[in-house]
Amino acid sequence: MEYVRWFLDGLLVITSCFLVLLILMHKGKGGGMSDMFGGGMSSSLGGSSVAERNLNRITIAMALVWGTVVVGIGLLIRFG
Repeated sequence: MEYVRWFLDGLLVITSCFLVLLILMHKGKGGGMSDMFGGGMSSSLGGSSVAERNLNRITIAMALVWGTVVVGIGLLIRFG
């Protein structure tokens, strides 16, 4: 049981770091953190690009994994 907890803790750290990076990569609406990293330089062509849609999908998937890991750790603490 201890190995499962260690695995989930490690997975939580990894997914947290990736989630922060993925959120910072999104195109901002203006004047935010993404502009500081060069996100404000691109022009809007009226719709989201394929890369932006894929980034959204990856971010949502990573958030779901992160949430599942948090629930798993909570269940281990509660019932373990």
